[in-house]
Amino acid sequence: MQSKQDVINWIEFNREQFIALADAIWEKPEISMKEFFASKLQADYLEYKDFTIKWDLGGLNTAFVAEWGSGKPVIGFLGEYDALSNLSQSRNPFPDPLIPGEPGQGCGHNLLGVGGLAAAAAVKEWLKATGSTGTVRYYGCPGEENGDGKVFMARAGAFDDLDAAFNFHPSSINSASKGSTVGVKDVIFRFHGISSHAGSEPDLGRSALDAVELMNIGVNYLREHVTDKVRIHYTITHGGDLPNIVPSKAEVWYFIRAHKPEELEEVSERIFKIARGAAMMTETRLELIIQGGCSSVLSNHTLADLQYEAMQVVGPIRFTAEEYEFARKIRGHFSQKDLDESLQKYFLPKYPQPYETLKDKSLAAENYPAMDEGEIGTGSTDVGDVSQITPLSMLDTTCEPLAAPGHSWATVAASGSSIGHKGMLHAAKIMALAAIDCYSDPVHLQKARAEFIRSTNRQPYQCPIPDYVNPRQYENPERNKPKLIN
Repeated sequence: MQSKQDVINWIEFNREQFIALADAIWEKPEISMKEFFASKLQADYLEYKDFTIKWDLGGLNTAFVAEWGSGKPVIGFLGEYDALSNLSQSRNPFPDPLIPGEPGQGCGHNLLGVGGLAAAAAVKEWLKATGSTGTVRYYGCPGEENGDGKVFMARAGAFDDLDAAFNFHPSSINSASKGSTVGVKDVIFRFHGISSHAGSEPDLGRSALDAVELMNIGVNYLREHVTDKVRIHYTITHGGDLPNIVPSKAEVWYFIRAHKPEELEEVSERIFKIARGAAMMTETRLELIIQGGCSSVLSNHTLADLQYEAMQVVGPIRFTAEEYEFARKIRGHFSQKDLDESLQKYFLPKYPQPYETLKDKSLAAENYPAMDEGEIGTGSTDVGDVSQITPLSMLDTTCEPLAAPGHSWATVAASGSSIGHKGMLHAAKIMALAAIDCYSDPVHLQKARAEFIRSTNRQPYQCPIPDYVNPRQYENPERNKPKLIN
């Protein structure tokens, strides 16, 4: 296993193992911080492949790192495995919950994790066959849908000695990103008042719900006075018990998003002031609970270019007529407007040619260069915190039909299909080849590091989660079970 083609062949030879792992995780979806089965399944496989396993990174009992090799460079692949609540879905190309109300892989993390695992395993085989110096790691990362699993790992120093990191995400296009995302702060505002009979003695009560509603009104007026990329969302998680009882407790849960860390802190502080003002107006007491958060993504263009070069070696994804038909049926549940919006976010106005080529299709099989340079997406991911510590490249590959919304039944169906499998293996090959370039020629990592230093202006990583905030933990019933790899 000396050449890049050998690496591609090795992944193809072992494809059924990787598909079986991805399908097992798809069939047993677990929500954030409860990925007991998925984390153990992946760790067992990598231990079987002679990786050393270390658990409980950052105090998370479903987080682990698998390592093989020694010395520099140290290159890591990031994986995730958490599912989304209330997205149970069969493999059929129409809405069809398997168990209504149960979770499903609505972001394709069954593919995301196994794709990184497959790349790490392939790189290990290449290092071993060539006798090259270096260390390869796979990071099993829980709780991405909570937005902060990797943040707790980063706070504990899990990524500090990496020379580079690679990550992929299931998508509807094949392209390595050069764009960014916004950071987020996850906060609960809990108000404590005084209960009383709302009919006979309302004057004796102090309504916590009034405080929540006044706070939300104040924040909604704030929206006029923030920049375009700021996003603020909330949901009232407790508003009282009965209409005839003045609520003594009420709370609202906020996600506050902005691109630059300083802007995120500024907007958060303004919202904190509004909450304090609401407490003063209602004579209630405010309890402010910071639950988590994450940083914006810093895409490394040097590594993105390496991944695009690797795409030229791997070639396009070869979908079958049956797979195109499956995707066409899913796409039929969404409008042309949905498709146009999906394509426009990738191609227009800079790349009109691919847009015209794909606007009547259901799957994008070809590879494309990064098309999002300078763009700032208004979603968030804890991958951003790794990117603020070491050079990192995010790769998208086609695992789902065009126009299929993220976090939807359509994504769940595709994530359990052969379309998802092919996109996952495509990503594994691309990431593995890009990493091999980094091991083979130190110039690539030198350029990536120099770019990283310029982009961060030599500022050290600042964790967005205060030291006193601990991760939400759950008992892990899987860890003492027998290994699942024969």
